[in-house]
Amino acid sequence: MENRQIIPNDNINRHELKCYKVLSIQSHVVSGYVGNKSATFPLQILGFEVDSINSVQLSNHTGYRYWKGQILDAEELGEIFEGLKLNHLHHYTHLLTGYVGSVSFLGKVLEVVKDLKEENPDLMYVCDPVMGDNGKMYVPEDLLPVYRDQLTPLADIVTPNQFEAELLTGIKINTRSDAVQAMEVLHMRGIPTVVISSTELGSDKVLIALGSSNKNGKKIQIQLEIPQLPAVFTGTGDLFTALLLAWMTRTQHDLKVACEKTVNSLQDVLKTTYAHAKEILGSEDKFNSELLELKLIQSREFIENPIMHIQAFIV
Repeated sequence: MENRQIIPNDNINRHELKCYKVLSIQSHVVSGYVGNKSATFPLQILGFEVDSINSVQLSNHTGYRYWKGQILDAEELGEIFEGLKLNHLHHYTHLLTGYVGSVSFLGKVLEVVKDLKEENPDLMYVCDPVMGDNGKMYVPEDLLPVYRDQLTPLADIVTPNQFEAELLTGIKINTRSDAVQAMEVLHMRGIPTVVISSTELGSDKVLIALGSSNKNGKKIQIQLEIPQLPAVFTGTGDLFTALLLAWMTRTQHDLKVACEKTVNSLQDVLKTTYAHAKEILGSEDKFNSELLELKLIQSREFIENPIMHIQAFIV
């Protein structure tokens, strides 16, 4: 066989030549796209190896009339992680955590975070503190102190929505200055980057996302205005966090550009999903959960190469 020398293409970004490996611990559905199903494919096509541990495994998300499935407990998580360790498979460049339904499981996640950081001190940990939305918690209340006092302070990036940011900080967010204050509180706990993925500080047609980075003495705060579509989607927060992990890595932690690419990809995924549902029904009045499952495969081009029609501005 002919010996051939492979010469790297100088036009390839150096991040493409690195091996990024993510451990993602969050929910899983057999049908549809939330949790790990929402995060894995986008991360893979952006160049990340993804290992998944499913905190729950359901037939479909809970927005449907019926769902069935299993919940992974803390002991089972420990067994899975122990298997990785015994085979020396636990050296990850990134850790992503999302939905967890019990305090015991979250406690075991905390142990995993510490273990992985000991194995790789350069690990990037991205925490989506999934607790609720629109003023309502949909996980047990005893998860809050674990997130607030133990888990999020270990994170490099946290991505709460407005309600979750309020829970974590005790600050009611009625204005942008309230949101800035909440992000400052999280910085004071040792979290370098905070992105509030959505707030109601805009209008009924526009959501406001806010981000703040305070790392190595450099501080930046950004804001994005995101047009709302007249439909209710699921899995968007999971997709947002996965995209942000990818783009913060690929832009060498450029918060403004990473948030722009994340939001623009997400927006075009939602537009594609909405257009598909409307084409089938001809009217949004009868949209159901199945029709509004995220069209990730059909949106691949927008995930790989975001069209930058929404700009962030520095505040």
